[in-house]
Amino acid sequence: MTSPTTLDTLLPLLERIAAALERAAPREPAAPDLTAADAFLWGPERRLIPVPRVNRVEMGLLTGIDRARDTLAENTERFARGLPANNALLWGARGMGKSSLVKAVHAETNAERPEGALPMKLVEIHREDIEALPDLMARLRADPHRWIVFCDDLSFDADDTSYKSLKTALDGGIEGRPENVLFYATSNRRHLLAREMVENERSTAINPGEAVEEKVSLSDRFGLWLGFHKCSQDEYLAMIRAYVERYGLPAEPERVRAEALEWAVTRGSRSGRTAFQFIQDLAGRLGQRLG
Repeated sequence: MTSPTTLDTLLPLLERIAAALERAAPREPAAPDLTAADAFLWGPERRLIPVPRVNRVEMGLLTGIDRARDTLAENTERFARGLPANNALLWGARGMGKSSLVKAVHAETNAERPEGALPMKLVEIHREDIEALPDLMARLRADPHRWIVFCDDLSFDADDTSYKSLKTALDGGIEGRPENVLFYATSNRRHLLAREMVENERSTAINPGEAVEEKVSLSDRFGLWLGFHKCSQDEYLAMIRAYVERYGLPAEPERVRAEALEWAVTRGSRSGRTAFQFIQDLAGRLGQRLG
């Protein structure tokens, strides 16, 4: 039996050990203030980080993608009103405004919300953190706001199995997808998966057809497929004119046209991104800020 004297000696030591262990243990992260901003980042530590100012392009400056713009805007507006809506995959040519459209639609939808209505929230998750998507959706399930979870430039390479986490999150598992969450993704690939990834599955599977179906089925989790294609010269020049008018750049139209075409030729592409890069160069040469 331990004597009272021994207990009196051990007790302070045990208390110091317990206090040291408590200091060394990782602290539970504080619950985020979901009213702090309308946009958040899902960080690597699995916490929501407010984004005070989102890098956006105004909806009116997104030209040449009218059908995709209207379809995504209608889907998002229905979702904001609590009506059924679909997850969306925006796929296709680089630089044609896929991610810009998602952010613009979010801002436009919030601007048109009735007075007193809760704003819709946007949270961006990076491709590298896609395995944490089920955890993110679980955290958002009980929040009264409606959320768009957005992943830019989503695709999967050979030997990458994290696409299974995405499939689980989009289906929602046994609970189903949270009613207050939509998932929007952009990608250069329509089926999100590298061709060699599908070919490898076909070559090693007992039933090759079933293996390919299992891979391609990821895209089927998106109710909306919105394609973005390379723009024509006329569409490219229309983008340039829209930017010049929006920012009031004092430049002669024919000179702008010639320089814009030369700019596209030197970069080997015509796209919304190329158009904006030209406008940044033009504004810099004219000594004028964009904003």
